Amino acid sequence: MSLTFILLALLVLAVVGYMVGRGKALSSAGGDARELHSLPGYYGWNVVVSTLVPSLLLLVAWLFVQPIILNSQVSSRISEETIAASSLDLVMSDVVRVAEGLDVAVSQGGMSSDEASSLRTELTDVRSRLGQVGVALGSDVTSETLRAAQTYRSISSTGYLLRSIAVLAVAIAGLAFGVMRTNKDFRARNVVEAAVRYLLIAAASIAILTTVGIVLSLIFNTVEFFRLYPASEFFFGLVWSPSFGGGSELGIVPLIWATLYISLIALAVAVPIGLFAAIYLSEYATPHVRAIAKPLLEILAGIPTIVYGLFALLTVGPLLASFFGSGGALGVNWMSGASSVFTAGVVMGIMLIPFVSSLSDDIINAVPQAMRDGSLGLGATHSETVKQVILPAALPGIVGAILLAASRAIGETMIVVLGAGAAARLSLNPLEAMTTVTAKIVSQLTGDADFASPEALVAFALGMTLFVITLGLNIVALYIVRKYREQYD
Repeated sequence: MSLTFILLALLVLAVVGYMVGRGKALSSAGGDARELHSLPGYYGWNVVVSTLVPSLLLLVAWLFVQPIILNSQVSSRISEETIAASSLDLVMSDVVRVAEGLDVAVSQGGMSSDEASSLRTELTDVRSRLGQVGVALGSDVTSETLRAAQTYRSISSTGYLLRSIAVLAVAIAGLAFGVMRTNKDFRARNVVEAAVRYLLIAAASIAILTTVGIVLSLIFNTVEFFRLYPASEFFFGLVWSPSFGGGSELGIVPLIWATLYISLIALAVAVPIGLFAAIYLSEYATPHVRAIAKPLLEILAGIPTIVYGLFALLTVGPLLASFFGSGGALGVNWMSGASSVFTAGVVMGIMLIPFVSSLSDDIINAVPQAMRDGSLGLGATHSETVKQVILPAALPGIVGAILLAASRAIGETMIVVLGAGAAARLSLNPLEAMTTVTAKIVSQLTGDADFASPEALVAFALGMTLFVITLGLNIVALYIVRKYREQYD
């Protein structure tokens, strides 16, 4: 039974358990809900909890444990010569691929299980018959791989059958247990609320553990990288020239420079436009105009970054090249192509406008009305009130919003990949192509790189450096915003 059918079966059992538990509770109270300790629905949910929680926990544990046992059983049948010629991971990936091909052949190719088994000794026939259903085994499939694939398929089929039986048996046992202890005096509400509390704790724990796991993976791989490559050359090197054949120069300074340069241009575009838009919407726009303009402005935040990247590559870049490139309207040759720091910075700034405007608008609106009334009562004009009272009062929150937008700009990838180019260089010319930390993380992990080499592990060192920078900006921004909220809430 597939995982989908198991989940559907558990859902059906949960629905049946809810109705049976609720009905039994009312029956034990003679049909009078006032005699029950809890509301009737709690008794039904108690049975649902008893049915789903143990069965789902068993299912999750099975999904983790079965692949480990399966790989252990199959890898023991692979000879040491085959492992030495390649690697165990590559051999196992071939075994899984061939096993999936055999499943497709049996299900779609019109072959019985016995016919599929006989293919172990007929390698040519396997390739031709599986090719009829679009399964490419490749030219390096051996008889040993086919035998291991048959074993993999047999053990996995047994595991799936045992999984279905075990999970459904536990679910039925939980349903029976929940129904048996249901009576009018049972404290169902306490049990259900405790289950909900544990569910919320588990959700919070998953979020925290995920963050911890990400950080630890970065740390471990970064430490491994610095065992292979000097940290001083990485942090202070001025040349970025990776080479998987050896002799790489992996200095991060050009990447950090381009990252900060593009982010600075983006903020130079986003901050004035976003701040002025927030001042207009909060202080000058009528309610009707605000109701229309603010949602339209925030649509920019919902556009995928790949669309912004294409906009930079196909529209903004060629437009800038028509002015600053060879044969352009200005008659200069400052820009050799559509990709440049300025192209990526301008488009990224457009993307950041709603971040700055929405946060600044909320912060400006949070300034107490009494401060506005006091300024106007003393004879100041509306513009003077905005300039001398509202903006100074909202300045800490606006600075926090700008720092949050800066951390968003530093972590952007797609706009940089498509709009800024791929050259790692130190230059003050914003019309030259450069690349950032995020773009190089993508390029270093793309392809058939050996993950034990410094050229692949450097991506984790880059990610760790970027993580520290953005974390610092977020901490400063949250600190400033928190101080502001404590002052005016």
